[in-house]
Amino acid sequence: MVRVLTFFAVVFVIAMGFAWLADRPGVVAIDWQGYHIEMGLMTLMIALGVLMLVIGFIWSLVKAILHTPGSLSRFFKRRRRERGFSALSHGLIALGAGDARAAGKYGNEAQKLLKSEPAAKLLLAQSAQMAGRREEARAHFEAMLEDEETRLLGLHGLFVEAERQKEPLAARHYAEEAHKLSPGLSWAGKAVLAYQAAAHDWEQAVVTLERNAHAKLIDKPTLRRQKAVLLTARAMEIEDHEPDRARQLAMEAHGLAPDLVPAAVISGRLLTRRGDVRKASKVLETTWKKFPHPDIAEAYAHVRPGDSARDRLKRVKALNDMRGHNVEGALAIARAAIQARDWASARDQLRPLLKSQPTQRVFLLMADLEEGEHGDRGRVREWLSRAVRAPRDPAWIADGMMADAWAPVSPVTGKLDAFEWKAPVERIGAPETTDTEDLLELPAEWPAPEDLPASGTPVETLKPEPVAPKPVMSSPKAETKPAVKPEGKVVEPEPSKAEPDKPTIAAVMKDVLETKPEPVAPKAPDVVGTHLEKKPEPAPAAAPKTPAAEPKTPADRVKARVAQRLASGQTVPAAATDVSKDEGVAEVLAGDTGADKPAAPAASSASSPAAIRPETLTSAPAGAGDAGRGAEADALEPVGDIAMPRPPDDPGVEADADDIPRRSRKFF
Repeated sequence: MVRVLTFFAVVFVIAMGFAWLADRPGVVAIDWQGYHIEMGLMTLMIALGVLMLVIGFIWSLVKAILHTPGSLSRFFKRRRRERGFSALSHGLIALGAGDARAAGKYGNEAQKLLKSEPAAKLLLAQSAQMAGRREEARAHFEAMLEDEETRLLGLHGLFVEAERQKEPLAARHYAEEAHKLSPGLSWAGKAVLAYQAAAHDWEQAVVTLERNAHAKLIDKPTLRRQKAVLLTARAMEIEDHEPDRARQLAMEAHGLAPDLVPAAVISGRLLTRRGDVRKASKVLETTWKKFPHPDIAEAYAHVRPGDSARDRLKRVKALNDMRGHNVEGALAIARAAIQARDWASARDQLRPLLKSQPTQRVFLLMADLEEGEHGDRGRVREWLSRAVRAPRDPAWIADGMMADAWAPVSPVTGKLDAFEWKAPVERIGAPETTDTEDLLELPAEWPAPEDLPASGTPVETLKPEPVAPKPVMSSPKAETKPAVKPEGKVVEPEPSKAEPDKPTIAAVMKDVLETKPEPVAPKAPDVVGTHLEKKPEPAPAAAPKTPAAEPKTPADRVKARVAQRLASGQTVPAAATDVSKDEGVAEVLAGDTGADKPAAPAASSASSPAAIRPETLTSAPAGAGDAGRGAEADALEPVGDIAMPRPPDDPGVEADADDIPRRSRKFF
């Protein structure tokens, strides 16, 4: 708007000038070199204007001709620069998109078109970093150090490369160089502080921290907290050989951060050593009100050396009253009460915690309580076993690492003031619920320590289930005595093989005795062995003539034999009902009560129950006499090629028409 007004004003002034000249006409005469020229004033003014325009045009044309090379040069330079910036823009876009190959291509083009452009060098270096070409990236950053404008950029790139390659000394060097060039550089100030703290250079770290605060890199609360941490770390380092200096540093740290537990503990400990109990108590009480911690309670309990356990208990109770209803206070009172042997107070403090927050320390204190009050080893093991499965208590944790004591820096990342007092992360899953009501009160009578189990299981839960003994019935083949052949050779009998799927003797005999037998005609069994002749025996008169079906299983064979004996009028001996004894099946069925039979080997009674096998059971012919048994009943007699024991009802050696001794053996 101002320009428009100015233009109209200039045009108005020129028009007024021409109007003024037109109102005052006149003649202008020029006499020069014999020439006499006369013209009007207005004509002269117009002629002068045209002449000036012609001169200006000619001058512009000459000037353009003279400046043509420069103009052409500037044109090509401008065009080249535009192409370079276009390549640089596309390269940055590719770099942001993660295309390292395209970023490198555009970076080379931008570097070619823009030789002195720092952004082109940065694009090449970062594209090399993204592609994993560490040496190439390092070379680009080192080249930036030669230029004053790009020196800080090169130092930052070299710092990043040193950290990636795990070279802390080189990284610290580059950070310190950048911090000297620019104290307000954020990454350099924080990196220098972190490396100084990791190297335990606490005094230099304090100086760097103050410089960062002066450069407005951190706020005042952060300055106070981190400075208190650094002073506390220095006090911990010189506590043993410079206690006065350590006490001053700890007190300064306590003033900067009253809730810093290590600073209060060190201050209280050094003040107690100096004899200033009142000031030490005040420092510990101030921190306890802001942050209840077990270390504060422990230091407060021993603030006056030489006190009895009762005095320490009173002092801890007074400390807990300053900030009541907290877990750490209850645990501190319980611990002091156990030391003072005040079992009732300790139990009163632990009972609510067992219901609300049963952690490992609670169960461990209950174990100490049971051991000190009753000396009950079983109950102590019970509390210890619960402590293993209980949730963990709060601890000092930094970057997922749990430490027994506080430290000024993280052992993982080197971060300053990284440790926090919190509960560790538990495993995913529902917590195990434990009922503690039954363990809070002791029974009237408790077993002696030597009667308690070796594991942590309570005595009342150790109720072994009664296991019924399974009898093992031995057979003649399972005898351990060797058989003697007539020729004098010794033959070891084969032990019977157990068949786990067959019914046991106890079950078979019980079923036989409970079932009423039916009269079945006896069937003569086959004779085992080709060298023995089969000698059939006549059936008893009382036996029915209807033939019985062939028994298929060993249990059926046993039932058939017992039924046969009952049908023939014979009595079943009492040994047949007592199947828990280690008696042979053939001997029980034959009527042997075991009175004149030697004791069975110990190995047969300890073995597992064996199933009945047909070839292991023997019987005598029906109707044979049971009387007249002598001591030779258990002796071994050779018959044919096999030495076999004499059955109980065997009448002895018979002679046939050819006076050849023979013996018939029947198996089922």
